[in-house]
Amino acid sequence: MIIDGLNFAGRVAIVTGGATGIGYATALQLARLGAAVAIASRTVAELEAAAARISGETGARCVAIPTDVKEEAAVIHLVAKTVGDLGRVDILINNAGGTRMGPLEDIPTRGWDSIFDLNVRSAYFCTREAGRHMIAQKSGAIVNISSTGGIRGVKGGAHYSAAKSALQTFTTVTAAEWGRYGIRANCVAAGMIASPRAVAAWQAAGLEPTAMVRDIPLRRAGEPDEIANMIVFLASAAASYITGQTVAVDGGPALGGMKLD
Repeated sequence: MIIDGLNFAGRVAIVTGGATGIGYATALQLARLGAAVAIASRTVAELEAAAARISGETGARCVAIPTDVKEEAAVIHLVAKTVGDLGRVDILINNAGGTRMGPLEDIPTRGWDSIFDLNVRSAYFCTREAGRHMIAQKSGAIVNISSTGGIRGVKGGAHYSAAKSALQTFTTVTAAEWGRYGIRANCVAAGMIASPRAVAAWQAAGLEPTAMVRDIPLRRAGEPDEIANMIVFLASAAASYITGQTVAVDGGPALGGMKLD
């Protein structure tokens, strides 16, 4: 039985970065709960395969819309095609993001701008375009995907930390300005998540998983589904009085002090 607040029947969602990892897990959960879903990413074959899997597994409609979210015209097309194909847009999941790590003194201006374009500017484009429809229909839910780096920073990621922090503040202002239209906006700050691409990157860098999780109270990395759970909750009617919040999903706080184990 589906809890009433988690029933997305008749709803339409856009999920950026929806072909893999957290985005795919989120799109799949939304489709399982009755939503029609538009997923977006740049890699056409990967995106179309993901949409076919989601539709095949859930029976829900899932459309693949190839999109470079850093390009304003591409985002305008994404939202217009979603509305044209699926009839409306009720939910926006701004999941597309990422970084290349490096010491602050070595980050070039172009690299700094690229990270802001991917993690903040893209969310602005998507929010603005989807927001036009949400404002007109007087309802909507937006969930932005940030990082714990945006809360407490991360060494080697000055540009990424600053961008994710900006995304969190953007979320707060969106909620404050658009609440009068019945639109909610929240943010999920993801911790260390073992998505397939992340695991491949850890392996390529020769990182030891045991050492990486030493300071996480739960002593493990999270899974994409565990982030998707929070995203779907925040997008649902079960979270109808929650807006303007950033929620960390990170396995617990790492604290200094006395060593207990």
